[in-house]
Amino acid sequence: MSLPAEISFETLTPEIVAKTIDHALLRPDMTIDEVVAGCKLCAEYQTASVCVKPCDVKIAAEILKGTGVDVGTVIGFPHGNSPANVKVFEALQALEDGAVELDMVLNIGYLKSGRLDKVLDEISQLTSAAKAKLPTCCVKVIFECSLLTDDEKIAACKLVEEAGADYVKTSTGFSTGGATVADLKLMRANTNPSMVHVKASGGIRTLDYLIECLQAGADRIGASATAAIVDDMCARKAACLSGPTH
Repeated sequence: MSLPAEISFETLTPEIVAKTIDHALLRPDMTIDEVVAGCKLCAEYQTASVCVKPCDVKIAAEILKGTGVDVGTVIGFPHGNSPANVKVFEALQALEDGAVELDMVLNIGYLKSGRLDKVLDEISQLTSAAKAKLPTCCVKVIFECSLLTDDEKIAACKLVEEAGADYVKTSTGFSTGGATVADLKLMRANTNPSMVHVKASGGIRTLDYLIECLQAGADRIGASATAAIVDDMCARKAACLSGPTH
C-alpha cells in the first residue's frame, strides 16, 4: 500500500498507517507466548511486517502464512559487531526459516574508524547473498544514529546505496536514542528515493510522531505500540466523521 503524495492526518487512513509499521517483537525477555500474541496482532491489524528475533522466525512464519503480513528479523543485533561472514550466515538462515525482510546492524565501530571499505564490504556481502537466495527479500541497514555524527550518517547512506540494500534505518531501539526528524530528513536527502527507502525506528509510540516521521521522509516505521497507534487513528477518524456534538 503506497503512501499519499501529501502526508497528513487527513490523507492517511488506519489501513495505510498499519501498512507502514514493522511491529517489533525484539525484547530479550519476550516469551514465546508473547511472540505468538504479537504475530496474531499483526495479522489482525494488517501491519507491513512483524520483526522478530532470529530464534522466533519459524514461529512467526507459521502463524503469519497467508495473512499478507511479512516476516522480518534482525541481523548482527543490536550492536553490529559480528564478522561479515557471520552476518551473512545469520541472514541466510533467517531466509531459510521463513523471513523475507532483514534488518542488519552495520559495524558501527568500523564506520566511526573511517573503515568505509569494510562497512561497504559487509553490507554488499549480505545483500548479494540474501538476494541470490531470495531476490524479493528486503534488506534494511541500521545505523544507530544516536552514536554517529552527521558526516558518518551521510557516509553510511552512500555505502548502503552503493551496496544495493533497500533501506536505511535510524536505530535499533536498544541504544542511547531513537528516530529523530532531523536524522530522517538527513537520510532522505542523502539517498536516491528511487533506490533506497528510509525506516524510522526507536521511540515512535504515538500516531502524531509516526506522522511526523513519515513527513520527514520515512515510509516504514518500526514500533511496538502498533495497537495504540492504529486504534488512535481509528478513533480520531471516527470522531471526524461523527462531527461536533452538542
